[in-house]
Amino acid sequence: MRGEPEGRADDRGRADQAPQGKARAAEPAWMAEARSLRAAAPKHVLFLCVANSARSQMAEGIARALAPEGVKVSSAGSNPSSVRAEAVAVLREIGIDISAHRSKGVGEIDASVDAVVTLCAEEVCPVWLGSAHRVHWGLPDPAAVDGEGRLQAFRNVRDELRRRLQLVFGA
Repeated sequence: MRGEPEGRADDRGRADQAPQGKARAAEPAWMAEARSLRAAAPKHVLFLCVANSARSQMAEGIARALAPEGVKVSSAGSNPSSVRAEAVAVLREIGIDISAHRSKGVGEIDASVDAVVTLCAEEVCPVWLGSAHRVHWGLPDPAAVDGEGRLQAFRNVRDELRRRLQLVFGA
């Protein structure tokens, strides 16, 4: 379905059911990346995408809700625009308020970042030139979905981000 995170096992985290006695598919790459990010115990996590309007904003809000005290969470984009109303709405559905967030450019983020998560899928991701643990989670841009499936696309990306960040922060 358009707007949902890609259906490959690596992105969705679902392994096909193997016949009895056969090995299951390898775990998705994002799980190993999430565990490596957790093991790195970052003090400042930065989420990057192009517009800093949907995926990275939702990731920032979810991470702030899950991260332990003392962990700074930021988001930015290479071409910042404005926070999408749908991102605010779907996070409100799970009790997270990002209504005061604003889109920020990469240059506005202080250099204390020690972990960067890029979230672009179909577009070219911004780069972080500082020294940091880097992870790429290519999730589709829900803002690219038109019509009645748009809000559901935001929910799908929200749920996938929450699943991954729960593993990172042990929630």
